[in-house]
Amino acid sequence: MRYFILALLLVAPAFSVAQSLDRDDALFVGAQVFIEPGQTDAQVDGWFRTLRENGMGVCRIRMFESYMDDGRGGYDFSLFDRAFRAAEKYGIRVYATLFPETDRTDIGGWKYPYDSLQLNGFARFIEAVAEHFRASPALQGWVLLNEPGQSPLPDYPFIRMAMDDWMEDNPLPDFTPDGYPVLADMRKERFQMDMNTRFLGWIADRLRQYDDAHDIHVNPHGIFSSYSQYNLAAWRPFLTSMGGSAHASWHFGDFDRQQYALAMLANAEMLRSGAGDLPWFMTELQGGNNVYSGGVAMCPTPDEIMQWLWIVAGTEGKGGIFWMLNSRSSGLESGEWALLDFRGRPTPRVDAIRKVAGAWAAHKNLLGRARLEDSGVDVVYFRESGWAENLLCPEGDDRYEARQTGASMKSAVSCFRALTERGLNAGFRSADEYDFSPDDFSGRTVVISNQICIPWKYRSRLGKFVSGGGTLIVEGLSAFYDEYLRNTMTTGFMFRNLFGCSVSEFRIRDSIFNVMADSLKLPAFPWHGILESPPEMDRGTSDLTVSADREVSVHDYGRGKVVWCPSNIALGARETGDYAPLSDFLYGSLPDRAVSSVRFSGYQDNILLRTLRSGDDIIVICINKSGTERTVTLDNIACTSSPDVIFSSKASLSGTTSLTLAPEGILAVCFHAG
Repeated sequence: MRYFILALLLVAPAFSVAQSLDRDDALFVGAQVFIEPGQTDAQVDGWFRTLRENGMGVCRIRMFESYMDDGRGGYDFSLFDRAFRAAEKYGIRVYATLFPETDRTDIGGWKYPYDSLQLNGFARFIEAVAEHFRASPALQGWVLLNEPGQSPLPDYPFIRMAMDDWMEDNPLPDFTPDGYPVLADMRKERFQMDMNTRFLGWIADRLRQYDDAHDIHVNPHGIFSSYSQYNLAAWRPFLTSMGGSAHASWHFGDFDRQQYALAMLANAEMLRSGAGDLPWFMTELQGGNNVYSGGVAMCPTPDEIMQWLWIVAGTEGKGGIFWMLNSRSSGLESGEWALLDFRGRPTPRVDAIRKVAGAWAAHKNLLGRARLEDSGVDVVYFRESGWAENLLCPEGDDRYEARQTGASMKSAVSCFRALTERGLNAGFRSADEYDFSPDDFSGRTVVISNQICIPWKYRSRLGKFVSGGGTLIVEGLSAFYDEYLRNTMTTGFMFRNLFGCSVSEFRIRDSIFNVMADSLKLPAFPWHGILESPPEMDRGTSDLTVSADREVSVHDYGRGKVVWCPSNIALGARETGDYAPLSDFLYGSLPDRAVSSVRFSGYQDNILLRTLRSGDDIIVICINKSGTERTVTLDNIACTSSPDVIFSSKASLSGTTSLTLAPEGILAVCFHAG
């Protein structure tokens, strides 16, 4: 067993795979068809017919090993054979989710094997189910494991043995490279990230031994809290597509309902970045009412259903699959989440899906080839900040949100929102997904918001970025620690030459205070960073804007610049609910490339915009979450003919480049650019 664990963790899977889902394919909509004993032939047939009649050409089926076990050491596939025959009959493509046997009360499935016995049983199940269903013409691909990752990491024999092997090969140093003691250990967090990658790679490798023709997909979940467990870029070699679960009830607890569309957009951008050159789609979207499950009880409105789908389309997603078409009958989650009512009839949410699916089908070539217009602006987060919060933050809800686990992600999302509400296509990506290899970064911007832990290797990478012409905007307690949880401020600030100054101290403030950036007042809370120029450093062309104390620095470095505000202005915007000052500050710091991108003519609170290019055409997707009717004007769009409305719900064109949207309105427009 120990040898197997060592191999699992240290040897990356290496194989080539066929990729049938392509980035240029037409967009699709689908739903989970929940298969369980007791269902009739007529019910199953009716569900797949309903999918076809409402424009849903894809489904997901959870392949329950417990419903295949024949009790004699073999498998009875008849329950699922019936579902696949129905899918074949109606031309529905199936993503089959491996779901190894688990406890009856385990609705999500286990994420790690308990021991070698369970692991070997999973291997036998993979072989059996792959060999049986690979010949079905309905099979589109496999989902490796439902929603991988788990917090806290379970204390299983498998995990303990794997961790022992990993720790032996990754010892904790006694001292940092420059001689300071290492007193904090974040290796458990890094182990879990590596463990998730290796285990998923092992599943993919087992599948490929029996099926090398179909897609391999996976759906990370709850990404705003689980991001520190995931190294999505490391999953690309064994996947053919990236996915994710984005349930408002389960995963958007840091947002109010008005902001669920923003949360979906940020979630989608994180997955798009993780996918790299792979196609991606949203594997799970909330389809119906949740009663006792989920963190917040809600039922999506038809407007929200349409908004979520258009957000996926606006971030290059190939489609979305709803959880679920029909509800399960027994146990936890029974009678919940469905798109159909208790009599199997489509609800208004299905009608909303059908409308979007129709628009996608009518413009399949245009939308299938669409790529996001790159504004050059990216909000970048560091998973090490999440690791640090797991170790440092007090248990429970501290009175200061900045001291709660998740503050670094909330800060990054706040900056993402402030940029999005200017109409800009802001990226949202992990630092290790950002390409620091070019020599020229002219026109590009990286925003680092309250990322409390930044590894030393990024000193040279960010230095190269700025000296090569990039704009770096930093706020909050960013770089307060390095990867050893050593405080960087007391040991010679690692970015002092790049940033042009240092912080003398951070002072806690009990209420909202204002930071001055020129004449702009930025609400901040709770940490107030005081800047100073160390006497031994030549400030060069630094410009410190001063109000009572030094609060914002603008420093030219090489061909680029660094804008640094070491106070929590992102959390200040979140605390006050007023993102306009933060948006003005970020927008005012951007280079010409971003300013000349398609955008709103001014700040628009609670209005979302995404801009794509398909050939010579420009596609804009706009959503109004403000609660009032709004007319917005787009800047930097050149039209050679009248624009075409691709999709409209409670919205219309009110001028060549003006859009009028009622509350919850959606408008997708194609501009024919010269």
